[in-house]
Amino acid sequence: MKIGRLYALTVGPIPHLIHGRGEIVALLGRNGAGKSTTLKAIIGMVPVAKGEIVFADRPIDRLPAHAISRLGIGYVPEDRRIFTDLTVAENLEVGRQPPRVGAPHWTPERLFTLFPNLAAMRDRPSGRMSGGEQQMLTIARTLMGNPSLLLLDEPSEGLAPKIVEDMARTILRLKSEGLTVVLSEQNLHFAMLSDRAVILEKGRIRYTGAMTELARQEDVHRAFLGA
Repeated sequence: MKIGRLYALTVGPIPHLIHGRGEIVALLGRNGAGKSTTLKAIIGMVPVAKGEIVFADRPIDRLPAHAISRLGIGYVPEDRRIFTDLTVAENLEVGRQPPRVGAPHWTPERLFTLFPNLAAMRDRPSGRMSGGEQQMLTIARTLMGNPSLLLLDEPSEGLAPKIVEDMARTILRLKSEGLTVVLSEQNLHFAMLSDRAVILEKGRIRYTGAMTELARQEDVHRAFLGA
């Protein structure tokens, strides 16, 4: 089993967006750059105009979203979309899928260890939670599907600085579990936890490389990130 081939994901004009298991890749760019659209194309929520999306050696760009999810791709939308009338525990059950080979196996108890705040409110209706708590619940519910690839759309958007720090630690913990993460992000400081960066502008790649290299290129920040 070759890890690179097993987890490689090729998306249209972005060849081999993912290089290997346990990698974190940040899609960066200003509003309207195409970050969220790229994630939605991967999960099958928007049609692919041209090109091909390949996951685990299989083309997936013509599959419906539910079939893509069952292959082991989890998607956390920017607007959370929790079931506000259901409790935390019930929301987790909605996302449950069987364990899959090559992916971390999550249970409610493991997730309550990962997200201690959720453990204290497992019987609370999710509509009575803060925005940060709802974001954590959305990630936890997605993890109940035992994905091998997690797509996060603007995970730090609108969250208090302390919650953003907790979110960063959580993502690094997921990486240590062997989970591969692609995150769409505007917050460059938050995105620094990533291994690699891809900068988009109007749907086109303007930069790709190691995050450590991007951190030193202020001209790239000014040109494409407004920083």
